[in-house]
Order: sequence, then structure tokens, then C-alpha cells
Amino acid sequence: MGDKPGHHLVVIDDERPILMTLEFLLKRHGYEPHLAPTASAGIALVRKFSPALVLLDIGLPDANGLDVLRDLKREFPNLPVVMLTANDSLNNAIESIKEGAFHFISKPYAAEELMCLMARAIEQRELVKETESLRAEKQQLSKRLERAERQLAPVNKSRSMRGVHELLERVAPTDANILLTGESGVGKEVLANQIHRMSKRASGPLVKLNCAAFPANMIEAELFGYVKGSFTGALTDFPGMIRESSGGTLFLDEVAEMPPELQTRFLRVLQEREFRALGSTKTIAANFRLVAATNRNLGEALRDGSFRQDLYYRLNTFQIEIPALRDRREDIPALISTFLEHFSSTLGKPAPSFTSEALQFLLDYSWPGNVRELQNTIEYSVILAENGIIGGKQLPKEIQLPPELQIHPLKSESEALNLETREKQTILQALAQSHNNKKKAAAILGIHRPTLYGKMKRLGITL
Repeated sequence: MGDKPGHHLVVIDDERPILMTLEFLLKRHGYEPHLAPTASAGIALVRKFSPALVLLDIGLPDANGLDVLRDLKREFPNLPVVMLTANDSLNNAIESIKEGAFHFISKPYAAEELMCLMARAIEQRELVKETESLRAEKQQLSKRLERAERQLAPVNKSRSMRGVHELLERVAPTDANILLTGESGVGKEVLANQIHRMSKRASGPLVKLNCAAFPANMIEAELFGYVKGSFTGALTDFPGMIRESSGGTLFLDEVAEMPPELQTRFLRVLQEREFRALGSTKTIAANFRLVAATNRNLGEALRDGSFRQDLYYRLNTFQIEIPALRDRREDIPALISTFLEHFSSTLGKPAPSFTSEALQFLLDYSWPGNVRELQNTIEYSVILAENGIIGGKQLPKEIQLPPELQIHPLKSESEALNLETREKQTILQALAQSHNNKKKAAAILGIHRPTLYGKMKRLGITL
């Protein structure tokens, strides 16, 4: 049996022996084939079953296969189509690829070759669907973060955060590259949004790319864009993040996760302020202001060779370190109040009040997940509030642990390695439980899919 069981496929061919042979072969590999001897019957099957792939003969009794291909790609642009023909014609091959076919194979063909080609086509389709889903998810997260950050802007009362904002007021109106550093959850993206709004490019777009959110082979396409037909699965032109950020700000989150080969190409963009989309010979001006962020120690990344030194110096024109929440506890009460008001309004209920015990738990907690963890905690508590009161029982269990049992910042390399091992085991267990479905695994772990991708990449977990 194959590794893609249960996928519906449509086979359109007017030769009955071919149909019967393919039906047997595809079923043996775990697919669910639907057979059609004519173009009209085949299109009807595609509309009925929404297949993962279509095998399409060029010579059909009621239509030319290339015309059918055009109709299918017009109605189902992301549907992979493999063309079948007894006529080994280079012109047919070129024309079918130009019209959006995934590939072209001549009869007679080896079963292994066809199965391999189909598996590649279906895998590419899944990657495209996943990328589109991630784009939509990223847009939703960005909107939520922007709403939250507008409320957070006046909250920061600690001396350290006042210092951060004083620096922002000086550097944001310039076009200098900014590198934001700090632990996960401290608010680097919130600060990037503020930098854009305070800049002379505020009327332009703010475009965001999380370098840990996409598979390594997709990041280059997301960043530089591509033209139709530049690689398998490039069914339409895509402008890319660099072009979309023209006149505005490009925010690269988790920049330390950028693949080494892409670092070289992006460095040239920063040096020469121009680039080319994948598959294009046209040079385009790169007119963006760069803000990058990382929660990693880039000094270590430079030493182990995973990050280019020359790119680091380009990014690091101006570095702003955002302190952890445990180092600015004066901000906690105001943050609690802001999040309490926000989630009460979102949920359509009066803002509850905290018991003195619950409030003390929140003030004493170490907050290893920083502001993001505090935000999630307040949302959790507002949902569970009883009779307008949040007590200890309405707080997550880890908040109520005594200090010696709480998670604290790592103080040694051995502590970091032990935590990394436990984290890897937890992710592998979630993947096994979800049968390697990354969306379900992320839900089991209680994190977003981009976060899971970043962790898998950092921990060397491959499927």
C-alpha cells in the first residue's frame, strides 16, 4: 500500500484497457480512483469528488486534452494534473506545462515512475494548501496582535520599558535597520508594529514573515516571490514579501531561523537594494525598511556558523533588547488591567475582579512565557470567572505552584540541553498521537502551527 491512502483521484482516458489497468494499480497503492472515458464525464467527477489529482489523456473523443486542462485549471487552479499521451511529443509536453499541468508522461510508462510522479504532485498540492492556510492564520494573528498592542502602548511603566520607548522615539522615524531581541513572548512583534506606525513609512504597508513558520523550501518563494511556472506548483505569479513591502516596512520574525543559503541572497538585497523573483530575469528595486527579531542568542549562532556575520552586522544597525516580564514586574498590574478589560469586552461580559489570593499568585509568578503567557492566563481566567470573581481556582495550575516548582530561566547549558530533550520528546509524542498531522499536533500542544514548525526545525524533527 502507498503512503497516501484514501486520496480520491480522477482518471480521464478513452481506452478501456488503460482505465482498468490504472484502476487496479491505483487501488493497490491505496488510492480511490474514479474513471471517465470522456472529458465531460471526467469534469463531472472532478466537481463531485474534489480529487487530490487528475490523470488526463490528451486524445479524448469529445475534446482535446489541452482544452480540458485549461478548463480544469480555470475552475480548480490548485488541482495537480498529470497529462497522459501515447504521442511522445515535445510540443505537447511544453504546451501542457505552460497551461499548468504538473507534469507530462508518455505511454507506455513504468508503474513506479507514475506512482512517484503522483506522490510528488500530491505532496506539492498539500504544501501549497498548507502555505495558504499559514498565510491566513498569520493575517488573523497579526490583526489580533495589532488590536492588543494599541491597548498596551500606554501600559509600560517600568524604567526599563520607558528606556526602550525613548530609544524607539529616536530611531523609529529614521530608515535604520532595527534588530529586536528578547525572550519569546516579550512583545517583539508589538514593538515592530509601533516602530512602523512611528516611522515616515507609516502610510505604507507593514509586511511580516516568520522565518520559522514555513518549511525551509518555501521561505525563499514567500520572501522573493515567483513567476508562474518557475517551479512545480507555481500556478500563478506571486509578488513575494519584499515586493509587497515596497514603500513600507518588512518585519522578519525569528530571523535566526532563516536557512543559510537564503541568508546569502537576502544579504545581497540589503547591499544592492534590488532583487529578482524566482524564475524571473527582471530586476526589481527593493524599497523597504527592515525590522528583524529573534529570541536566540545571535552570538552563539555566529560562533556555530548557522548565521552569517556580515548579515548580522547589516541587521544590527540598531539593536533593542526587550526585557523579560520578570525583570519589569512594575508593569504586571497595568498589563493585567488592560487584558482584563480587553477580554471582558471581547466575551461580552462585565470585567470580573480578582481575589487578593489570585492577584498575589499573578504578582509572584515567574512568567517564563512573558507577556504572551500573562495575556493567555487572563483570557483563561475571564472565561472561568464565577459570579464576577476570579479566585485561585480560576487560574492555570502552574500559576499556583510554589516558587521552587515553577519554571525559571535556564542558568546553564546543561539545563538548556535537558529542557530541549524534554521538549523534543513532548513534540514527538504529540506527532505520534496525531499520526503526524501537524495541525492536530499543534492543537494537542496548545500552540500555533508556525510555532510548532519553528520548534521542529530548531530541534531537528523531520517527518
